[in-house]
Amino acid sequence: MLFLGEYEHTLDQKQRLAIPSELRDVFDPKVHGEAFIAAPGANGSLWLWPEKTFAQLSQDLGGSLLGEPGLQDFERLVFSQAARVPLDSAGRVRIPDRLLAKFGLAGSIMILGVRDHLELLEPTAWKREQERIQPETADIWRKARQALAAAQRPNS
Repeated sequence: MLFLGEYEHTLDQKQRLAIPSELRDVFDPKVHGEAFIAAPGANGSLWLWPEKTFAQLSQDLGGSLLGEPGLQDFERLVFSQAARVPLDSAGRVRIPDRLLAKFGLAGSIMILGVRDHLELLEPTAWKREQERIQPETADIWRKARQALAAAQRPNS
């Protein structure tokens, strides 16, 4: 599954956000679950993960009963602030007020398809981010190629 593209949508009066049909088309409830998990993302924006993807990533972290302290901090940061947001019959999700406030989201929201998750940003914040990274495009591609090459090397 690949989430792609950028879309500007508006929260309705009940704080529901319509997930664009192009994104819903790649979302299979049998494979991905009946909902998204809204959680803080690594870049400071609100991310929406298909619930089964989020569950698999969580399982890959292993148990936390006697976990490593850095992992415990990560789990506290992400899981305590996460919320299950089911898709309704109209393809909308209800984002909890606490998450909207925390991430400064109201009215118009940019929905970014970012491979295996969605990112929600305020439109002017997305415009500023695009302006920031645009001059670095060549360097971003170079670093991505290096990371991919390193990941494909067998461990010695």
